[in-house]
Amino acid sequence: MGGLAKGLSIIESFSAKRPKLSVSEAALASGASPAAARRCLLTLQELGFVTYDGKYFHPTPRMSRLAFGYTSMPLPALAQAHLDTVRNQTGKSSSLAVLEDGYAVFVARSETDQLVSTAVRLGSRLAAHTSSNGRILLAALDDDQLDAHLRNLRPVPPPHKAGPASRDRALVRRRVLEARACGYSYSDEELEYGVRTLAVPVRDSRGTILAAMSVSAFANQVSIKSLIDKDLGILLRASKNLGNML
Repeated sequence: MGGLAKGLSIIESFSAKRPKLSVSEAALASGASPAAARRCLLTLQELGFVTYDGKYFHPTPRMSRLAFGYTSMPLPALAQAHLDTVRNQTGKSSSLAVLEDGYAVFVARSETDQLVSTAVRLGSRLAAHTSSNGRILLAALDDDQLDAHLRNLRPVPPPHKAGPASRDRALVRRRVLEARACGYSYSDEELEYGVRTLAVPVRDSRGTILAAMSVSAFANQVSIKSLIDKDLGILLRASKNLGNML
């Protein structure tokens, strides 16, 4: 089944930042040899999952079928109505993310008519320590697990003023512990210039944090204080209502 593993790794290499891949780029991103990457891409092309323009391979709409199995699972499916409620009550895009291998993976989203973030899409993976959602998810780890994560912290080039916050282990740990203590986390243009976010945990009936729910808005339209004052209560109610169903 090695070929399947390589093919899935190449599929995961496509992203919002990498909407097309050459054979060499696919090999580098997936860890496969160029020959293996080429075979996988040609197979995906034959199956209709990608197209080829002579240099780059591009995903087709058929690729979205691969995500359907998960998005139809209980958590994303149950979350959608609550995310829609948050969007309608706040006027801001809302998202749900889960933790996977040190990344915040966005599994459900409710968009406003006005696109706020280019970094967050359904299926997007963000290094957990760089986002408000991710810090909420890291706050669910016990101290030993958190320390192990921080030892393997992946440096992330700052897009704006994220600078030390994205690479300083002590600062990341402090912000995660702050999120654990106060029950929310915010991002002030740290991940993406001009975007502010606020996130809260989603707990199941046993109190276990399963996901993080957030809103995002343009920085020139809302302050962090306004996000907390006006939207935190709405987020907390929605996350509690979702958690009561889990």
